Amino acid sequence: MPLQNRVLPDGSIVAHPGRGLLTGNRGILHDSARQLGNRRWTSALWIACALEFKGRKRVPMTPGTWTELFFLDEAVAFAAGHRPCAECRRADYNRFRAAWAAAGLPEAKRASDMDRLLHDARLTPDRKAQRRHEAELTNLPDGAFVEGPGGGPCLWHKGALHPYAPDGYRAPLPLPVGPVSVLTPAPMVRVLAAGYAPMLHPTAS
Repeated sequence: MPLQNRVLPDGSIVAHPGRGLLTGNRGILHDSARQLGNRRWTSALWIACALEFKGRKRVPMTPGTWTELFFLDEAVAFAAGHRPCAECRRADYNRFRAAWAAAGLPEAKRASDMDRLLHDARLTPDRKAQRRHEAELTNLPDGAFVEGPGGGPCLWHKGALHPYAPDGYRAPLPLPVGPVSVLTPAPMVRVLAAGYAPMLHPTAS
């Protein structure tokens, strides 16, 4: 049985056998039986990490350590509200910070400054659901996630709307008319618009 550690674009966490291209965490979410409780985060630091770094080895959901989460790719991580890790993905983190500044977002002297703003942007005021906003699809940058015509999450990539599935993207859908509900937090959308190119799963192309 797969562990419940795959993050979807809406921020929810499900059990799925695939790991995707990135791992990451939001703190300790599991118990001694390697099961998730009711909490879906324990700090404002939500990061997306490399699957391999300096030969480090971990056993997922070891009791007492942070919960390893997995994302299909970086567009999914962004939609769920996770930024690049400053340690294992330093080059991507630096690109992210540069795009953050270029987007005109509040000055971030530390990673925690970005985390505080992102935490408010990715969650509703009651902290119980993903915060969303509306936009015209064609005004969104490449790599943003929206709610598709059928209600499922879709990646906006190269002028096409790709339905998401935990194991990869499906064939593009016809483009909707009018505003769409955007899953990717507003600051992340601005970072993408400022030129940050996210790591995408091969099925996106």
